Amino acid sequence: MGGRAVTRREATPASVPAVRKGDALDVSGLPSYGFAHRSLMWWGNAGMMTIEGVAFGFMIVIYFYLRDIARVWPDSGRVPALLFGTINLGVILASAWPNYLAQKAAQDRSLLRVRLWLYVCSLFGIALCAVRWFEFTALNVRWDDGAYGSVVWVLLGLHSFNLVTDVLDTFVLTAVTYSKPVEGKRYVDIAENCGYWYFVVLTWLPIYAVIYFGARI
Repeated sequence: MGGRAVTRREATPASVPAVRKGDALDVSGLPSYGFAHRSLMWWGNAGMMTIEGVAFGFMIVIYFYLRDIARVWPDSGRVPALLFGTINLGVILASAWPNYLAQKAAQDRSLLRVRLWLYVCSLFGIALCAVRWFEFTALNVRWDDGAYGSVVWVLLGLHSFNLVTDVLDTFVLTAVTYSKPVEGKRYVDIAENCGYWYFVVLTWLPIYAVIYFGARI
């Protein structure tokens, strides 16, 4: 690279490419952040979702293994009530749309739209956490009532952990949008938080099916 210093400043993704000046590479025109696979946050998110997805898969396998070897399933004799789980399914599917709009606004670096849709996403998150609380009360089994109770509570608890942490992250990112100035990397954080929300939504589909219909079929 030579003896001269290499400088770098924040720029938009549309900036001019780097050019050589003498014996040094001038990267001052390159962006200091990027969306999707150009972001380290995206790769971290992908790794986290892979790990958590495998954990969900293991729990589902354990559920059906225990069901296969049990004489009676559920061993508590009662299946979960469908009401709150089904409400949660409808609300979480509906939440994907404002989440998509928040992600699009972040990629466009539109601060007002980002704030608006993060508010909407936060309201959906609060509603989902409230309904999830009632879900636990409608499982009709305690966590220590037997193998069935344990595996159902762990499966629902793992998804609840992801749900709550992502909702809290949304709250924090909403507050961050009021910092001045809002740096480009913050828009990347918002976009990747929205990407993780898709994972929360999609993983609920098989978990919902296992918890609420695994003992009915």
